Amino acid sequence: MATETAVGGAMPRRPTLSRMIVAAMIGNVLEWFDFVVYGFFAVTIAEVFFPAHDPTVSMLITFGAFGLAYFVRPLGAIVVGSYTDRAGRKAGLLLSIALMMIGTTLMALTPGYATIGIAAPILITLARLLQGFSVGGEFGSAVSFLTEHAGARRGFSASWAFATGGMITVLASLFGITLTTVLSHEQLVDWGWRIPYVFGMLVGPAGLYIRSKLVETPEFLEAEKPETMPISDLLRRYPLEVLLALGISIISNASFYILAYIPTYGVKTLHLPASAGFTATLIGGLILAIGYPLAGHWSDKISRPLLMVITCWLFVLTPYPAFYLMAAWPSLATCVIAVAWLQLVKAGYSGVLPSLMSEQFPVDTRAVGVALGYSVSVSVFGGLAPLVATWLILQTGDSLSPSYYLMFTALLSLGALIAIQRRARPQPSLVPSSA
Repeated sequence: MATETAVGGAMPRRPTLSRMIVAAMIGNVLEWFDFVVYGFFAVTIAEVFFPAHDPTVSMLITFGAFGLAYFVRPLGAIVVGSYTDRAGRKAGLLLSIALMMIGTTLMALTPGYATIGIAAPILITLARLLQGFSVGGEFGSAVSFLTEHAGARRGFSASWAFATGGMITVLASLFGITLTTVLSHEQLVDWGWRIPYVFGMLVGPAGLYIRSKLVETPEFLEAEKPETMPISDLLRRYPLEVLLALGISIISNASFYILAYIPTYGVKTLHLPASAGFTATLIGGLILAIGYPLAGHWSDKISRPLLMVITCWLFVLTPYPAFYLMAAWPSLATCVIAVAWLQLVKAGYSGVLPSLMSEQFPVDTRAVGVALGYSVSVSVFGGLAPLVATWLILQTGDSLSPSYYLMFTALLSLGALIAIQRRARPQPSLVPSSA
């Protein structure tokens, strides 16, 4: 059994849960920020790196590059997640943020298409692939770290892996509102869109330093370490668990990326100023940042699957009215109301998701199991969501098309949740009791 001791043989003092949450959360914020910014500034990035005569075609290419990064996420989940299950949660978290810093630097410094031609979109696509690879292993490592330090407060602790998503949305939206309001279109295209990436590039080393001070989880130290890559054991021993983890994360990923697409939807479909979409996502991000930990806290007191089933039904029933409100009366107010409601539903669902996913796997395959299930779900249903939404609107002419996608993915997750509920029920004994 592996143990850690301080100098002189004494066990080190276990840090408080709040310190562990803050340490993991700060690194997670820094890592995901640059990834989200791409979606928020997609219109500008399309003009700089993927120029085309038809603006819609340019947007499709941009979101295609956005989605391409998600196809390497399962590979990152396997490599980084397996490394985390063998070397430790701290080691995995350090590796993922170091890789992300390289991709962020490429995004910040690569010249546009007008300067270096075809090399520009190639370099940007490589940066996206590297970012996708690193983020693929980040989620499983962070969730394993948070749940294994939490004891009886697994739901609350793990919810912070998503609460950072709300903070990221707020931070990216603030950049979006400020830059689109203060700068002219020419300034935004020339250099303004790079400012968020430069911010991420400069603060990345701080996140790396903070994670270097993390303390390994007691559960990992006490567990037997796998001798081979855990992915082989995972798929042999827990194929159903991987499938269920993938299933329950579908609507969480689909809703995140459809709602991150709202600034683009507001400009291209509703013909609103860019600041309107950013303002709506800023308010939605605040709701997520507060709602995630509350949902996680409640899940430590009542059934996690029950909470998620209720909110999943809301995802089936309410996206159409929300998008109808925006399309029928396009304005800042209707954007804010619709996005705020959908983000509230998302907070109730996704705030519980990390802890329920972690409970599907034992310690020796937890990081790779959570990472793989989540990353495959992101690759198939999340990363391509903006591309699918843009294509559906183009093909059908129906501005409500994104709501149909949310409803469809919610039904898929609902099926997986019901399966988890049934597996958790005590099975009746087949042996008659003695008198």
